[in-house]
Amino acid sequence: MASRPWSSRARRALLSALVTASVALPVSGAARPAAVPAPAPAALTPLDGAGPSALDARYVAGREEIRAARETAALHGDRRRAAALAAMAAPGRTFLMFDGRDGGRSVEVFGDLSSARRIAVMVPGAGVGLDHYWRLRRDAGTLLDELAGGSAVVAWLGYRTPDLLSPSALTTGRAGEAAPGLRSFVRELAGARPAARISLLCHSYGSVVCARAASGLDVADIVLYGSPGTGAGSAAGLRTRARVWAGLGAEDWVGHVPHTALRLPSLTVGFGADPVSPGFGAEVFDAGDAAHSDYLRPGSVSLRGIAAIVTGATGGRDA
Repeated sequence: MASRPWSSRARRALLSALVTASVALPVSGAARPAAVPAPAPAALTPLDGAGPSALDARYVAGREEIRAARETAALHGDRRRAAALAAMAAPGRTFLMFDGRDGGRSVEVFGDLSSARRIAVMVPGAGVGLDHYWRLRRDAGTLLDELAGGSAVVAWLGYRTPDLLSPSALTTGRAGEAAPGLRSFVRELAGARPAARISLLCHSYGSVVCARAASGLDVADIVLYGSPGTGAGSAAGLRTRARVWAGLGAEDWVGHVPHTALRLPSLTVGFGADPVSPGFGAEVFDAGDAAHSDYLRPGSVSLRGIAAIVTGATGGRDA
């Protein structure tokens, strides 16, 4: 059955309700992740090349930063954070960057970046942080398993993601803060691996981050999935040469959220046009029955579709 279009009044009422709920509802531990102390990381040497020796040096530095943050968390009495960091510092884990402060920032590599011909950079959405990092790691590992040989996946947790039930999850503020870091990282990665085909995979609020960073980035694809909108009115509004893709699973609750923007006196709530709508102008891929958090579920239609985009099997640029 086709759903009835949302009236302007209904959109405004729902967005107002979301704002009220995000302020009024208690979120367990909302302030806690940022409150766990961690030492300031040492300055990183530029990734001028992606040879094994240069990468190994970065991986060793990342592991040292994680261990230092774990020790600080243990002294602070936060056993949960200390346990999460101990797992991240395990042998075989490869982090290009780590900063445990203010909720945590990290960039982890899955696969052999030094020889990868295709690189997928995953940008997570709201609610992802060091204490729930296992979800991002799980999805990155699943995607790598689905990709053909010669691929690498990079989990870019380079910003303080908004809490799920918070005003910051309904505005572009955190995305604006995150965009310069994502833009800088992708440019560094492209400079280190100039022959590689790079795709940005942008989940949920991460699609707002990618939209803010898109202009000028030399990537083959920007993939928006589970997206509440981008803050842009169309794919052309992203001002990118990349091929823009969008997918929405049949079981994703985002499909029931009105794609509009409510302008308030000091900010705009909502992210505008639906990326899977014909008027947005993205290439729409089949996301099957994906729910909001399982687009990369093993064996799923959405996982196969995203992997095909990354490998260029769909006929994208530089396939």
